[in-house]
Amino acid sequence: MAGSAFGIMVFSLSAFLSLALLGLVSSAKFDELFQPTWAFDHFTYEGEQIHMKLDNFSGAGFQSKNKYLFGKVSLQIKLIEGDSAGTVTAFYMSSDGPQHNEFDFEFLGNTTGEPYSVQTNLYVNGVGNREQRLNLWFDPTTEFHSYSIFWNQRQVVFLVDETPIRVHTNMENKGVPFPKDQAMGVYSSIWNADDWATQGGRVKTDWSHAPFIATYKGFEINACEYPVSIAAADKAKKCISNGGQKYWWDEPTLSELSVHQNHQLVWVKAHHMVYDYCTDSARFPVTPLECVHHRH
Repeated sequence: MAGSAFGIMVFSLSAFLSLALLGLVSSAKFDELFQPTWAFDHFTYEGEQIHMKLDNFSGAGFQSKNKYLFGKVSLQIKLIEGDSAGTVTAFYMSSDGPQHNEFDFEFLGNTTGEPYSVQTNLYVNGVGNREQRLNLWFDPTTEFHSYSIFWNQRQVVFLVDETPIRVHTNMENKGVPFPKDQAMGVYSSIWNADDWATQGGRVKTDWSHAPFIATYKGFEINACEYPVSIAAADKAKKCISNGGQKYWWDEPTLSELSVHQNHQLVWVKAHHMVYDYCTDSARFPVTPLECVHHRH
């Protein structure tokens, strides 16, 4: 919870315990937070690490046991080593139904020696098409790196090793819908997407390199658990600070990026971004409204 992404946040022991009692601080154990959802035989457990594999029979996936509204979710992932062309490893959050909200990390494999790309996307009320893509500034296959999603009523922030790589701010006052009223589950999956994932589908998956394995650890959910047994309006209120309850994600310092974080984001975009839907005039002859108003 503390770290460079959001400055130094110091809680007293009693404050931390009160958060824990409210179910806002979650264990980092996989089995307490998550469960496999398909291809159970494609999982291998090694201490606190989970290996999830893709072969020419199947991919695999897991999801959180609960849903959440506001807070921070993090996974540490070591991506597929070697020739990973055609593969996608995804870490995302999503609500249910056709009008769903969704925040996506999609790690796009590549041929050996080429940079790994990460594509982010954001759906609001069932509408996506907000892709951004960047080349990571490190080799994500040799060691673990942290990937996080932070969100509150004011912004959604995608972070890599606590460095913000994307921000979507609340611009409802400009007529832009914002994802603030649907609880989301946390998901990860690995699958074959060689029809589009690597160089637009020109490079196909080489199954002689299978199985393709992504490894996970450091499962952290520090967010507002969303109970299924109460009305939607009451659920939304439960996760928003009020006179009787203060939540860390509603702290004024988390309503926007710090000066340092803004500098980090500028650096990422200047040196590592390779695609931004906001500048794709072929797809969007009329610039999307949030791109007109967005400061980032």
